[in-house]
This record gives sequence, C-alpha cells and structure tokens, in this order.
Amino acid sequence: MSHSVLPMTVNRGGDVAVAAAALTVRLGRQPVLHALDFALPAGQITGLLGPSGSGKTTLMRTIVGAQRISAGTLTVLGRPAGTPSLRREVGYVTQSPSVYPDLTVEANVRYFGAMHQKGKADVAEAIAAVGLGPVGRRKAADLSGGQLNRVSLACALVAHPRLLVLDEPTVGLDPVLRADLWDRFRAMAKAGTTLLVSSHVMEEASRCDTLLLLREGRLLAQLTPAELSECGHSSNLEQAFLSIIREQEASDGGSPPKEAVTGSGDSGVTGQHRSVR
Repeated sequence: MSHSVLPMTVNRGGDVAVAAAALTVRLGRQPVLHALDFALPAGQITGLLGPSGSGKTTLMRTIVGAQRISAGTLTVLGRPAGTPSLRREVGYVTQSPSVYPDLTVEANVRYFGAMHQKGKADVAEAIAAVGLGPVGRRKAADLSGGQLNRVSLACALVAHPRLLVLDEPTVGLDPVLRADLWDRFRAMAKAGTTLLVSSHVMEEASRCDTLLLLREGRLLAQLTPAELSECGHSSNLEQAFLSIIREQEASDGGSPPKEAVTGSGDSGVTGQHRSVR
C-alpha cells in the first residue's frame, strides 16, 4: 500500500536541527507514528500540518524527549532526542497552558527564565513579545484562556532556545497579536532559532519555510508552501492540502473521511488555532 503521493524533500542542504530515520512510535501496541523520515533545516520555520489524530502532538513530544521511541532514530541538535543536555536548548509550548496559577505573569516568566540564567531584561522582552505587559503583575489564575496561552509562550521565549517547538501557539489570539507573534517567530528564525509550529490554520502555513504533512501517523510529504500549492493544483493552500489527501486516499484504494480536512477547531485542518522547561 502506498502512503506517499509526493516526492519527499528531506534535506535541501545546509545545517539540520532535527533528523528522523524510520522513526516509529507506539502507544501500547497501537502504532502512532509510522517509520517517518525527515530533516528540519536549522534556522527556519517548519510547519506541521495534519488532521486531528494524525500524530502531530506525538511527534512534537518525541522531539522534545517526552515520548519514547519504539524504533528508528531521532537526532535533535546533534544528539539523540531526550538527551538531558537538550533541556536547556529546546523550548516546548504545549496546547494546554503550563504555568503556576498562584504566581503573577512576571513571576512565572522570571521563574522559568532563572532556570536558564536569564535576567530582568529577558523577562520583560518575553512578556512584551506576547503582548502581556499591561497585565504583568496579575496572577495567572485571573487571566483569560488566551492570555494563559501567551504566558506559556513567554515562559518558553525567555530562554532563547535553539529549537522552539510550538503546538498550536496562536489559538485564541486576535489577528493583530497573531501577526505580531509570527513576526517574532520570523525574527527568531533569522537570528538562528529553529521553529517547529503545528497549526490547523492554513493561512499560517504560508508563513513557514517548509511543511511536514502528516496523516494517520504517516508523512505524506515535506515541501515548501509554494510546492504544496503546485502539487495540490491550487493557490489556496487549504484546497491544495485537501487535494493531496484525496489523491493519497485514491492511491490507497479508500475513500477520504469527511473530517479529514474540513470542519473547525480540533476536528480538522482549517479551524482556529501551546515549555520542555
């Protein structure tokens, strides 16, 4: 059975921050990731796209060392994933806020910054980057859900990690702040940080340098947004991705599930859009 309908662009040259070879992950006896091969270029933004249940969060957890590998290899910044020394170099923002509710915004960011020997200027910069300056002295418990997500992001940004893994980081944010954050991500990449960002919002895919397309734990392709548009025969990235999934379904002899790309929220790819600290 064929599981790839597009040529893989595994390595375009230059430094590689994350490299996987036949990466396989099982939860119990259930396979979740199936023999993935890919390479994330250093100093670039890679978007991770796929329907709910495609294995995006599992892949991210594996990269940051929070999920055991069943087979294959995964190298992160030149070391095996999960190596203790990586904890100071990898930032992870999960879908759920990871902050202390009884501490203020400043105290939360200061606490995580202290783990990386960061000072007041770094704390202030991280808080400003996520637009929380006006509520810096409020307790996390008194913030809205979207603000809590931004506190988690600030706690990851303060460390200035070499690799930043973001699981739907812009969920619940207004368009202006979302655009500001992507400007921040782009500036980080230009400064040398490697970012892996998952999202259900196809507009955000256009902001990435490369894309990983996952479906049912299998890698459909690694390509650029322009290549996605070309291979999917549409300038609309959402329609291009849908076309690719349908082509893959046809090659497997099945019919595309109705929820594969359509829908909203966590049920598909088009819905709205969270440190290892």
